[in-house]
Amino acid sequence: MDCKRALEETNGDLQTAIEHLRKKGAAVAAKRADRIANQGVVEAYIHAGGRIGALVELNCETDFVAKTPEFKQLAHDLAMQITAMSPQFISKEDVEKATIDKEMEIYRTQAVNEGKPSAIAEKIAQGRLEKFFQEICLLEQSFIKDSGKTIKDLLAETTGKVGEKISIRRYQRFHLGEDAT
Repeated sequence: MDCKRALEETNGDLQTAIEHLRKKGAAVAAKRADRIANQGVVEAYIHAGGRIGALVELNCETDFVAKTPEFKQLAHDLAMQITAMSPQFISKEDVEKATIDKEMEIYRTQAVNEGKPSAIAEKIAQGRLEKFFQEICLLEQSFIKDSGKTIKDLLAETTGKVGEKISIRRYQRFHLGEDAT
């Protein structure tokens, strides 16, 4: 019914209707942000050959949602994403301020060394910091199955579908021969 309503609201424009539904999913996610998510699943993904894999704990509000195909698929996709992209943090907020400050200083210095004025160097440094977050933070990474979406978008979309708050509680990536740090 949501699809039908979205098509009616957008006068049959499919792309606009899809965008409308994605925004609606984000709105549902925002409304549920303060709820407690203490149910869920622990999903494992082992890449072919058995040399690399990941475990992820994905939480939701009820065990009913934890058993849905959408939720299970999201958990599987997240474990695969972690295996492939090796994020260091779940979100930007998890990165220590000292690390951010150090990276910003490096990026500012690089921009100044490239001959950029200080005002432009600051903007360049900020852009490079965002790129840094996209590499090391799971929620900021492009989804490996659809580069047009971030993991944050994928969570919001699934939250809209299942109608409950979903959160990534923790994860661990394993690679044969690497330290666990």
